[in-house]
Amino acid sequence: MGSGTGLGRVRGLGSAKSGSHHWWQQRVTAVGNILLVLWFIISMVRLPVADHAAMVAWLASPWAAVPMALLIINVFWHFRLGLQVVIEDYVHGGMRIFTLGLLHVWTFGMGAYALFSIFKIAFTGAPA
Repeated sequence: MGSGTGLGRVRGLGSAKSGSHHWWQQRVTAVGNILLVLWFIISMVRLPVADHAAMVAWLASPWAAVPMALLIINVFWHFRLGLQVVIEDYVHGGMRIFTLGLLHVWTFGMGAYALFSIFKIAFTGAPA
């Protein structure tokens, strides 16, 4: 029933007491992804044509731009959470820190780029 051996506790080999928060974030973002991707698929099917002008006109609407921004945020956050677990489990030493840093920079950079593209279309109607 304990939390490991005394030596394990001294070395810090016990529970970090933060895994459940990460686990819940993954589950919540997964449910969000399901709902938002369903919204996206239904929205795409309902469009009369699938050309560039129709997509820009659709995304210029706040009723499309806001959920699309939420989809982007949710997908990139879920992506980061999932790959962070893989990196923490399989990459060791100094390479782990470098890889986690690269993951965060890439994820937030690409997410920001996607959000910028959505906002540019939503606010100006211009192609990204």
